[in-house]
Amino acid sequence: MHTILGSGGDIGTPLAIELKKYKRPIRLVSRHPRPIHETDELFPADLTDFNQIDRAIAGSEVVYVVVGFAYNLRTWQQTWPPFMESVIQSCIRHQAKLVFFDNVYMYAPATIPHMTETSTLGPSSRKGAIRLQLHRMIMDAVEHKQLNALIARSADFYGPGCKNSALSIMVLDNLIKGKKAQAFGNIDRIHTYTYTPDAAKATALLGNTLDAYDQVWHVPTTAEQFTNREWIQMIAHELGKPAKVQSVSRWMLSLIGIFVPIMREFPEMLYQYDQDYFFDSGKFTDRFGVKATSPQEGIQAMVDHLKTVERKT
Repeated sequence: MHTILGSGGDIGTPLAIELKKYKRPIRLVSRHPRPIHETDELFPADLTDFNQIDRAIAGSEVVYVVVGFAYNLRTWQQTWPPFMESVIQSCIRHQAKLVFFDNVYMYAPATIPHMTETSTLGPSSRKGAIRLQLHRMIMDAVEHKQLNALIARSADFYGPGCKNSALSIMVLDNLIKGKKAQAFGNIDRIHTYTYTPDAAKATALLGNTLDAYDQVWHVPTTAEQFTNREWIQMIAHELGKPAKVQSVSRWMLSLIGIFVPIMREFPEMLYQYDQDYFFDSGKFTDRFGVKATSPQEGIQAMVDHLKTVERKT
């Protein structure tokens, strides 16, 4: 049994599709799980409840954590550490392997221009400190020979149907409505993005590869170095729209945050947009021979998906 904690999201859905190829039974766990395949086992659960987490993990060979708790510092502080402790203890109890899908918040700001799996850990943000805590919880359990686990790390992502991607929310959606695309910080700095189908395919492959465990992996991400302005231009071109863009600065976020509370969560992360942001996935490519989808192909798929949805509605 391969169990997805946090099914139905930007990564959980394509991950379920990829896992089917490995001919293992799949259990989808979330508050309101929906089947991807007829044979999927649906397990409704509150993932802040230890007992429900434990029951969801029981009988699992591999547990994939792709949960996306609300993007709020207090929620992260109150929810992530006890959740991860519960998952680790349940995986140990039921002898299940753990695959944690993670981001880059725990890396030191100076490493952002070229991030690898060995980059220095030392976040400047409070959210990054929480991600570092999760990293250490997992790797401590691995080092004490209690747990088989791996961390599959991704850059900022984009892809067909993504609901929590800056390129979808601030660029694609705005351009479709005839508004200016928006981007954080310096839009002329390099910024790499991970394509969600690539991330899902890599996460499934890692979870089904015994010697991939007990280490960190960067999932395949384009090595082409485009700035945020160039990403916006490519998306606008695919849409047939003018590439009008507005840079969202720290003071603008502070002002918007008065009326839109979630915007208060972003200023501490602007260091990722005020300098080059390059995510190196060479380790994965060298090991598995898998390369990332090109930005041009990924953007075309993202726009094609949007057009398909619009035709259906």
